[in-house]
Amino acid sequence: MKSSTSEYCHQIKEKALQLGFAACGIAKVKSLDTEREHLQKWLTAGMNGTMGYMANHFEKRLDSGKLEQGAKSVISVLFNYYPSQKQVDLTAPVISKYAYGKDYHLTVKEKLNNLLIFIQTHISSCSGRAFVDSAPVLERQWAKAAGLGWTGKNSVLVTRRFGSYVFIGELIINLELTYDPPFTRDHCGTCTRCIDACPTKAIVAPHVVDARKCISYHTIESKDQIPEYIQSKLQNQIFGCDICQDVCPWNQKLNPNQSIDIKPIEGLLDMTKKDWSQLGNVRFLDKFKDSSFERTGYDRIMRNISYLKD
Repeated sequence: MKSSTSEYCHQIKEKALQLGFAACGIAKVKSLDTEREHLQKWLTAGMNGTMGYMANHFEKRLDSGKLEQGAKSVISVLFNYYPSQKQVDLTAPVISKYAYGKDYHLTVKEKLNNLLIFIQTHISSCSGRAFVDSAPVLERQWAKAAGLGWTGKNSVLVTRRFGSYVFIGELIINLELTYDPPFTRDHCGTCTRCIDACPTKAIVAPHVVDARKCISYHTIESKDQIPEYIQSKLQNQIFGCDICQDVCPWNQKLNPNQSIDIKPIEGLLDMTKKDWSQLGNVRFLDKFKDSSFERTGYDRIMRNISYLKD
């Protein structure tokens, strides 16, 4: 049985790479008890801000076996989204790199569903479900459990080969497989570049980010007015923030993904502040259909732009 499951894992990982994923690892479904205290403290301190959903389904977040009946394996995949192109105008409103192209939820989930179909067709008629930042799944912890990387001091997953510019997705299936050893080493060492670079001091301790101080949270998630002390530190950013990632040593020599899957939205990287301000709701909806901007919405993007200095 062991040799069979090992062969199954090899086939699954090969297919994942063929589908465009950068890496694939597999972990046994279990309760992530080591994360319980960390998550509870973070929620109790209110560091999730207005993201109340982060407190929902607490036990399911810790045990993916409670999400899928009879689940036995968590297949984690990484998708490299480091872009080959950057914004042209250095004075233009800044956009997080993950939002340059089509909404990653759609891109990654489609690939995961194709991987599930492959497994069901060629390996086992198992049942399973794909997750991409859309359910109570501790995706970074599962990626770590599958041997794909470690948690950086800015709380994002960091990998030796692809840095931290990776999307994470999971397939939770009721098929027993051979499991990868977890990633146990922290390669951040004594480095504190991400902590030091954060303009709002949102990284309040190693591996702890207070969303209430985070530019990404305020420009994307929060529907409230951005506090004045955050406004003064936006550094021209209107959608997300990559500062803590840009300074990371593991992100200095990355190979960009040339795939059409992350092709930038036409004209996006050339847009100036004037272009954004004159966009209008109708053109916004047309230009950013099926993008990450669509979920945040026109009004909030315009709100963010209004805070920028001339």
